[in-house]
Amino acid sequence: MKKGKKIYEGKAKIIYATSDKNLVIQYFKDDATAFNNQKKSIIEGKGVLNNRISEHILNNLSQIGIKNHLVKRLNMREQIIRLVEIIPIEFIVRNIATGSITKRLGIEDGTVLNQPLLEFCLKNDKLGDPIISEEHILAFNWATKKELKKVKKMILRINDFMIGMFRGVGIKLVDFKLEFGRIKLNDHNEVILADEISPDTCRLWDLITDKKLDKDRFRKDLGDLIPAYTEVAKRLGILHEQSNLSAVNITKLSSIKKRK
Repeated sequence: MKKGKKIYEGKAKIIYATSDKNLVIQYFKDDATAFNNQKKSIIEGKGVLNNRISEHILNNLSQIGIKNHLVKRLNMREQIIRLVEIIPIEFIVRNIATGSITKRLGIEDGTVLNQPLLEFCLKNDKLGDPIISEEHILAFNWATKKELKKVKKMILRINDFMIGMFRGVGIKLVDFKLEFGRIKLNDHNEVILADEISPDTCRLWDLITDKKLDKDRFRKDLGDLIPAYTEVAKRLGILHEQSNLSAVNITKLSSIKKRK
């Protein structure tokens, strides 16, 4: 499928048009950002790992009936995805209290929640992605009551599945961000899962040591991010020891591809 003009560029991905108006190409960048884009860096190989990890998770979610935008992975950095109208809400799912919620509410870091906590944030970088209520979403027509009901049901299913998937490879799913979008299907809108699910959008801690295996390594200057993302990929069975795709080799392959 031929890549067309760039139609959108975000902090971590670029979207390109294709010859099919319903499909686009999603390119995973190596850009790392934190604190509403106040902290920035380029980390060679991050996009490659996020592409592979997100593909793996979205394919597994498809198998349990969670419809999402992924069609297929094209190469080390790109996926073909369905073009969706993004709902301007970030849905934050928390299983363990850490990060901003501990500062906002004075909760002890690492507190295990009795049940998943769902928070809503408006997708608006200029406003700092403010927390909003369900009433705000309905009042300003960002989503309908029917859409919200469906999304919340999907989120609980996704959370249950991902907790089990990560626990099976020795990782705690602490919290994560989801986005959803609308597609036209038989003359009506259907809401499906969109964006990515990766260590960029999830907090992942080692089950025994609580070692951070996610973007907090960049946020909090905890050390190199690539080995942690590589560890997640290996545990999920995406990268195998016999393939010799170490963190160093991923970076080299990424650099070679960029020079072509």
